[in-house]
Amino acid sequence: MRTGVQQMNRTVLLACAPFLGMVIWLFAAGVKPEAPEIGPALQTPEPSLAGYTERQLESLDKAGAIAKDISASVKRVSELYTMTNMSMSAMMSTAKAQVGRPAAIYDRRISIKLGYPRDSVQSDNLTAQLYTIRAQHFSGYALKVRLKSDKAMSLALAGNNPGSSETTLAAVKRTGAIAGVNAGGFADQGGKRYPLSTTVVGGEYVTGFEPSFNDLFFVGLNEDLKLIGGKYSNKSQLDKQKPKFGASFVPVLRKNGLNLPIPAKWRTNPLRAPRTVIANYKDNQILMMVIDGRGEDGSSGATLEELQILLSRFGTIDGYNLDGGGSSTLVFKGRVVNSPSDGQLRRLATNFLFFK
Repeated sequence: MRTGVQQMNRTVLLACAPFLGMVIWLFAAGVKPEAPEIGPALQTPEPSLAGYTERQLESLDKAGAIAKDISASVKRVSELYTMTNMSMSAMMSTAKAQVGRPAAIYDRRISIKLGYPRDSVQSDNLTAQLYTIRAQHFSGYALKVRLKSDKAMSLALAGNNPGSSETTLAAVKRTGAIAGVNAGGFADQGGKRYPLSTTVVGGEYVTGFEPSFNDLFFVGLNEDLKLIGGKYSNKSQLDKQKPKFGASFVPVLRKNGLNLPIPAKWRTNPLRAPRTVIANYKDNQILMMVIDGRGEDGSSGATLEELQILLSRFGTIDGYNLDGGGSSTLVFKGRVVNSPSDGQLRRLATNFLFFK
C-alpha cells in the first residue's frame, strides 16, 4: 500500500512540473497576471496582451519554451520509469522462480526414487502422493506428504478419550481427514485400550510424560511442522522441542541420515511382519510407509532391516517404526488401500491423520 502511494505522489509531481516551471518564470519576469473584471452576465472578456512590455512578452515566450522542454523531459522520465518498473517486475518474477527451483529439483529427485504416484491430493493444506512399494519378499504403500499449514496433520485419540479405541477408517470418517495411518502402540487394561507411553495431542500430554525405556521412543511433529523424535529421559527435554502431537513405539530405525543398530530383541520378534513407518526428508516432507503381510507369525511382511534399506534408498533423514501387525492400516480418499493382516480393521488408540 505504501509503495502505491509513493508511486502516485511521484506521478502527480511529474504532471505538475511544467506548470510549476511556468509560474516560476512569470514571477521571475515580474509578470503579475490579474483576473479580468467580471462584466455583465454572458459576457466573456477577450484575452489581450495589451499592457505587457516587450521584455515581459519575451519572458513569457522563454517560459513557454522552457515549459515545453520540461514537459518533454517529464515524458521521457515517465517512459523510463515505466520501463524500469517493467524490468524490475520481470527480474522479481525470475528471482522468485529461481528461489523455488532448488526445492522443486529436490522434490523431483526423491519422488523419482518412489516411482510414479498412483494417486494424489493437492490443496492449500497439503500435497499428498500415494506410491506402490514392491520388493522381493513384500509389497506395500508409501504416502509422501508436504505439509503447508498447521491444519494439515494431527494425531487422533480414539473418541478423544484415553481408553477408547477406533479403526483408522473410523477416525478418518469421524474427523473428515483425507488420509490416515495407524500411529503408536497401545496397552489393554480393564477392557479399555490406552495409548502406549508418552502421547501428545494438541500440545497436551494425554496421560502424562513417561521417560523412555526398553527402546521406546516418542515421535511426532512440533509447532514448526517438523518431525521430532527419539528417547527422552525427562519432560523438559521434550518440552523444549514444543511437540504439537505424537505417539510412542519401538525402535528408532534411522537418525540424521544413518541407519541405527536394531536391538536384538526386535530383529526376530517377529522376523517378518506387516509394518508401519514414519520418516522425514530434509525439506520436512513426511513419508509414511505401510507394508503388508499375511499374518504375524513372521512368515511374511518385512524385516526391520529391510525397512532401513528402503528408508536409505528413498533418501529420508529420520525413520521410526510404528505399531505393526494387524494395526498396519493406510486409508486414502475414504478407502483402505492396503490389506490389514487381521482380515478386518483393528481398533486402535491413536492414528495419524492428514487433512485436505
